[in-house]
Amino acid sequence: MKPNLFLLALPLLAACSDQRASYEIDGNKHVLSLVRVTGFPWEKTAKYTIVPTRMPDCMRRHDLPNASLNARFEVYSAGDNAWALRQRDRIFVTETRTCEGFAPLAQIPETGLGTLVGVFEMRNGSLVFTPAVIPPTSPSSSAPLNQSVDSGERVSP
Repeated sequence: MKPNLFLLALPLLAACSDQRASYEIDGNKHVLSLVRVTGFPWEKTAKYTIVPTRMPDCMRRHDLPNASLNARFEVYSAGDNAWALRQRDRIFVTETRTCEGFAPLAQIPETGLGTLVGVFEMRNGSLVFTPAVIPPTSPSSSAPLNQSVDSGERVSP
């Protein structure tokens, strides 16, 4: 009878998922990685963690609040190894100098979030990092640097 119970529990175990995607800043030793963990098929949210890494100097895990299964995290470069993540109306900052700095922000700073570098998102059932398409600059162009891709725009693969 015990083997049958194990077989019945197998679908529940298979529903657990641990997915990761990385933005390579400067090769595979300087990255921001997003980890998405789900528990059971009936859950509507996932646990997310951001992992700033600059090897061999630092690597840390910072927990983000639970978010929807299809949450999108925009990644902005604020310069000097500082990074902003925006998930809908929630904003977090981290850094890859020591990898220890992490904090939520109540609002967008007056100086903006920086340059959009891409988006962590679910695509075809997998967590991926989609780089932002940076349009060529022209003298007449005056597009804001921290324009959200949540406004209906799509980041091209």
